Amino acid sequence: MTISRRFFTAFFSLALCLPAARDLAAARAYAIVDSQTGYVLDQQGPREKRQVGSLTKVASAMVVLDWADKQSGDLNQLAAIPPEAFVGTGENLIGFQPGDRITLRDLLYASLVQSDNIAAYTLASHVGVALQSIVPSAKGTPVEIFVGQMNSLAKTLGMERTRFLNPHGIDAGRSAPYSTASDMARLSRYAVNKAAFRFYVSQKERQISFNRGGKNVGYMLRNTNELLGRDGVDGVKTGRTARAGDCLILSARRENQIVKDASGRTIVNPRHLIIVILGSTDRFGEGAALISRGWQLYDQWAAGGRMVDPKKTL
Repeated sequence: MTISRRFFTAFFSLALCLPAARDLAAARAYAIVDSQTGYVLDQQGPREKRQVGSLTKVASAMVVLDWADKQSGDLNQLAAIPPEAFVGTGENLIGFQPGDRITLRDLLYASLVQSDNIAAYTLASHVGVALQSIVPSAKGTPVEIFVGQMNSLAKTLGMERTRFLNPHGIDAGRSAPYSTASDMARLSRYAVNKAAFRFYVSQKERQISFNRGGKNVGYMLRNTNELLGRDGVDGVKTGRTARAGDCLILSARRENQIVKDASGRTIVNPRHLIIVILGSTDRFGEGAALISRGWQLYDQWAAGGRMVDPKKTL
């Protein structure tokens, strides 16, 4: 091959890559992570502190689910929606009213599937009362104690650049909550390891009901994640505020990879990506592009022996 032909080939290949690179760089921050090992396949601005909107609800849901598992908390018990849940939480698409009674399980569905702020606050208020007796050193209102547990979870997971201020992610005050793409990937790896959480966030639709004045009211939730069910996406969560921009966490799976090692032993490698996008203007378009890029990088990594560099691992 002549020098000019080699140059043309290299230039043409680079030109093909440039549009994809511009598309992927549109988000302020992102991370693509192998869920099994925590190995980071690609990232941009991973440690930049940003508002994350309703991605916060992943943390609040995990506090509830951990309480249910470790303290035998009953998710079928009824919680009354407090008047405080309507203060500063924005729209009320489900049409809740103060005093409505609803199970914790349906509140989790409302919080995770349709990203309802009132549901997230009610969970924190109700479970926070139970946490008062479990965490005797905790001070403040039940919601403040609950948020304290969210921050304790973050600390346990190594989310060193995260601060939660409420259970839903509203950031309209002077002091705003924050996290990073890397930290939210850590949280997501933890969450998707719990079967109950995976089930909640995998629902495209879910019928819930609540009691109002002795009468049952039904409502059909619809998942805010437009990529759910496409390209192997089986969760996780959307988020959006004026400060945060569009945010998205995706869980994407392919069939397990089955290989044999040198001794003939069969090894099963789960193929599962976690993708976090913060500060986007087109979260679903960028999400689809990052899924495609993620699997390309994953295949290259797997072909090279799935070597894990500790410096690139969450």
